[in-house]
Amino acid sequence: MGFKDLVVALFQLDKDWTTRIVQAMLVLGVIWGLLGVIDSLMVRIVESMWGTFGVLPLTPQEYYASITLHAERDLFGFAQQVIYAIIIYFTIKLLGLEPRAKWLLNIAFILLNIGMMFMEGPILVINGPGFDNYFPATSWYYLSPIGIYGYSWYVVSPFFYIGWILNDLFVYLAGIWIVYHYAIAARNLKEKLPVPLVFFLMIILMFMIGYSGVTVANIWDILAFYGVTGLDPIANQIAFWVFGHAVVYMAWIPAVAALYLLIPLLSGNPLYSDRMGRVAAVLYLIFSNNIPVHHLYMVNLPIVLKVLQEALTYAVTVPTFMTFLNLWATAKGSKNTPVNVITLFTVTSFAGSIFAGVTGISNATISYDAIVHNTDYVVGHFHAMILLGIVPAAMAVLYVMIPMMSGRQWFSAKMAWVHYIGYVVGSIIFDIGIETAGLDGIVRRAEIYPRYPLLVSAENLATVGAIIAQLATLVWFLNVVLTLVKGRVITAQGLGLPQLVGNIGLALSWEAAFPAVTNVGRTARISKAMSGLGALAILGGILVFVSAAFLLIGNSIDYMLGTSVEWVWITLLTIGILLVAIPGLKAAKSI
Repeated sequence: MGFKDLVVALFQLDKDWTTRIVQAMLVLGVIWGLLGVIDSLMVRIVESMWGTFGVLPLTPQEYYASITLHAERDLFGFAQQVIYAIIIYFTIKLLGLEPRAKWLLNIAFILLNIGMMFMEGPILVINGPGFDNYFPATSWYYLSPIGIYGYSWYVVSPFFYIGWILNDLFVYLAGIWIVYHYAIAARNLKEKLPVPLVFFLMIILMFMIGYSGVTVANIWDILAFYGVTGLDPIANQIAFWVFGHAVVYMAWIPAVAALYLLIPLLSGNPLYSDRMGRVAAVLYLIFSNNIPVHHLYMVNLPIVLKVLQEALTYAVTVPTFMTFLNLWATAKGSKNTPVNVITLFTVTSFAGSIFAGVTGISNATISYDAIVHNTDYVVGHFHAMILLGIVPAAMAVLYVMIPMMSGRQWFSAKMAWVHYIGYVVGSIIFDIGIETAGLDGIVRRAEIYPRYPLLVSAENLATVGAIIAQLATLVWFLNVVLTLVKGRVITAQGLGLPQLVGNIGLALSWEAAFPAVTNVGRTARISKAMSGLGALAILGGILVFVSAAFLLIGNSIDYMLGTSVEWVWITLLTIGILLVAIPGLKAAKSI
């Protein structure tokens, strides 16, 4: 295969316009995502090197630039661009539309990726004190007025803020293009939009509403940079956080839409309640954009406003409870759900969203937030939502979407399974490490922290988890390239979405990836299931006994363990109780 053929395969240049523009967004999105992964690895290396050896391999400027660039590249260049690409693809394909106003979407696509380059900030415009001509090391944008000329000793390029504005324009222009096509479809639809498409539409509206605040902040920053207007830092921060919290839902609700799309297809059951899904979509739109102040509890704002924000934050759990009840009821009773990489990523997103969502409720509680505010616990919550809720749903969709677009089956089922196992295990390890550091009081963006064994172990655990997840993601990326170039050609003509998902999933099953291991496993079954349950109960009893022994040992081993002995005790005791209780209840047919 020559270079020209490679480019045609990677960008799907021999396909229809929708596939070409979507593929271009996916390719650029993955490139920005990989760059953002490198940035995050730089952050992890710095924190682990400091804790383990007392060495800082990067300058503070490079460290904080890595944090900012990781957020920008992975959130805007990757996640946002891929979300729009997925919505565009399924909107056009599922509604059977002929795309119009192609120029508008092309312009939006170009502006976003130029804006991403501008946000790197390497262009010297003004020789102010502390001017950053390398990378925007503002740590994160809401710390206004850091970086603004005339207000801060540390100044970044105005192109940093211009890049933000170009990013804003992408959201509005591409959003208008998508809403326009929904309006076209509405003229000919005899029935209501399918629930996943309702969510897609709500997501785009959520983006355009949520970006209103940050657009105001961006324009304000530029005007203040050149001395046209003054700057009120608190008002500027509030404007930014209209976006800053809504972006959580901009990223997560696409995962919810993916679950609404995939769970009925994978389970073979119709959605349990169509109406519940539609109501949940509207409630998400209402409550996702009006709770920015719960990120600013420690700012000097009226108490009444903070309490109102707390109540409104709790209100967003209502559509979440509706969603997970609806999806659980849809899947319940299904006996023919296939076990493959698509299914497992879908289940991971379902479970991971619940776990991460619970930590979000605690963050929104004013009294609890006073303890964990601006610590790595908050970073852990947000990354748990991304790594265990959002990305798995996106991967489930992409494992379906890439063969649909390219007409080629996945090159390697083994690589897909390595990706799933490595990514999930690594993400869990990372989140345990980062949340542990946060609960012990380490503030976010802490380049230097006390080199206490527990903290060093937590930081190193996070680094190990991140490396495992990132290596697994590189396996996925290689599998994507090989699929586009060498994947087996499949025929999708005449097949509906359920049949396509079934065929793609069959090729990604454990049996297809590891046939030899599967056959060995089938011949080595345990004769009686109760013997296994009994072994679990015995193990649980041993753990209960060992947990008590730890209390007898006392605090003399605290330093050696790097944690309090009480934590070891309660962890072993809880696991032991579960291992004893579950077999007993199972044997008595209570569960």
